[in-house]
Amino acid sequence: MNKQKRIEIFTRLRDANPNPTTELNYSSPFELLIAVILSAQATDVGVNKATDKLFPVANTPEAILALGVDGLKEYIKTIGLFNSKAENVIKTCRILIEKHGGRVPEKREDLEALPGVGRKTANVVLNTAFGHMAMAVDTHIFRVSNRTGIAPGKNVLEVEKRLLRLVPKEFLLDAHHWLILHGRYTCTARKPKCGACIIEDLCEFKDKRDYL
Repeated sequence: MNKQKRIEIFTRLRDANPNPTTELNYSSPFELLIAVILSAQATDVGVNKATDKLFPVANTPEAILALGVDGLKEYIKTIGLFNSKAENVIKTCRILIEKHGGRVPEKREDLEALPGVGRKTANVVLNTAFGHMAMAVDTHIFRVSNRTGIAPGKNVLEVEKRLLRLVPKEFLLDAHHWLILHGRYTCTARKPKCGACIIEDLCEFKDKRDYL
């Protein structure tokens, strides 16, 4: 795919959604961090249902730590893997208090040192909470990048690096959100909605005629 095509793709995505953001509910970097930790192998809708009850009661490291593992589980037990996630969140809160003054760090290495935080989670926090040019490649973004030809790669790290290199600078900050939303609602895994896609004529998906 050439540069001009990518510019046109992201121009259309931006025109359709000028201010994209995560579908996780949050009002601070800490709330976002906790929501993203909880979202692993879970839906944003499911996480929001839990955090909409949790955050009014406890939305700081100190407050969640005071709940303890068992107290936290009561709020997040509807989310998959809630036992291990509760353990990780409590450990993360303790580290934030002891090492970072209760604040979410803005450095990748500090974020990835937190329990339950991998590269993807760190990228979401860096991009969405702090405005860094980071690319959190999940299954949606991996699929869209490969299927459309925007930034094909064999694994998530390869796709991440290619997107950072190939997405035009003016679109880079919001590209993560455009791609994930496109994958979630239009370029779906089993039956992509090619006939209703605003970038269908630019996409290099070989089988798209089957879905028009």
